[in-house]
Amino acid sequence: MTPTRLAVAASSALVAVLLLAGCTGGPGGAAPHSTSDPSSGPGNAGSGEDHDDIEGALLDDGRMFAVVTWGSSTCVPQVDQVTAEGQTVTATLVEPEGDGATEKACTADLAPRASIGALPEGVDPTKDIELRITYGDMTDDVDLDGDPDASGTPGTPTEYLPSAGWFDDSGLVLLTWGSSTCLPVVESVEGAGDAGTVTFATDGNQVCTMDMVPRATILAFGDDTVDDDKTFTLTLVGGGLDGTVEVR
Repeated sequence: MTPTRLAVAASSALVAVLLLAGCTGGPGGAAPHSTSDPSSGPGNAGSGEDHDDIEGALLDDGRMFAVVTWGSSTCVPQVDQVTAEGQTVTATLVEPEGDGATEKACTADLAPRASIGALPEGVDPTKDIELRITYGDMTDDVDLDGDPDASGTPGTPTEYLPSAGWFDDSGLVLLTWGSSTCLPVVESVEGAGDAGTVTFATDGNQVCTMDMVPRATILAFGDDTVDDDKTFTLTLVGGGLDGTVEVR
């Protein structure tokens, strides 16, 4: 087995009236963050019967993965350690740490949260991957479809490009890179068929730290409005993130 230890950060902040952000663990000493949209409701990102399920997505052209769980949007689980044996990847999620001796206070909402981890060296992202996730007393297996077009190699440096992956029929995880203190704030999400648009808020007066970390944002589309069976083109607008992402 090849262990990959992930450094973590443990702060969280309210980034919009309807958008809450928390911190997750990430590779290479970075401090990745995750945002979710609790206002979208279970119907737009997994049904109410799925709140105990764990989902996953392949990101960063096959270098990274996301684990999606349900719970407080201000207490996003952190990926603590990842190991692999062949195409079976085992990962443990832990609760975010508090500030010093103080336990972290969590809001009582229920939202999908994305925790980011790095795939260990030796895993082939072009082939199917089985994630074995342990989170407290919960364990679950998540099957990730291999991406035949993935050109990234686990363990190699990222190219810091945005990427996205589906975790269910109407929800995806968007990975962007940037300042840990200026998280993406979603204003709107629209989609139909094989295309969608996410618009981010832009604050020209915002002061941001100069670090570069992975940030995971969950985007929820309406049920039966988008087609995840073929390449989906996601257009990013605003927030300094303008561009397109091909979601395979």
